[in-house]
Amino acid sequence: MFQNSALAGLKDPLMLLSRILMMLLFVVFGWQKLTGYSATIEYFAQQGVPLPFLAAPIAIIMELGVGLAIVLGLLTRPLALVLAGYTLITALIGHPFWHLSGAEQFEAEINFYKNISIIGGLFLLCVTGAGRFSVDRLFSLDKA
Repeated sequence: MFQNSALAGLKDPLMLLSRILMMLLFVVFGWQKLTGYSATIEYFAQQGVPLPFLAAPIAIIMELGVGLAIVLGLLTRPLALVLAGYTLITALIGHPFWHLSGAEQFEAEINFYKNISIIGGLFLLCVTGAGRFSVDRLFSLDKA
């Protein structure tokens, strides 16, 4: 049905734009974590993140590295699943609204469900693939 609609010509440009917009959050905050590395470790420790000295480089790799790979459309399907798992873990560790109250609970709950919504987008990306404007398509890495 989509192939016959007036939107058919927009499918691949919109898939590229969707990848860019979805990964913007990860890339921006991954870059911040990298450029403020010691502050990131300190913040993780204050938030009770397990092994902050190990969590910081993992966060940078996932957010900046995987985020940029998905923007480029490189190994999009498997990396979307990996990033969905990471996003779920960060939602559970970083936004435990069920332990909070008042304004703190409200803010954490918003961020928790923001992460859950992003996971939905990542699952969709896993199913659809990166589209025509991608490294996956350029080098025939996505056979689906």
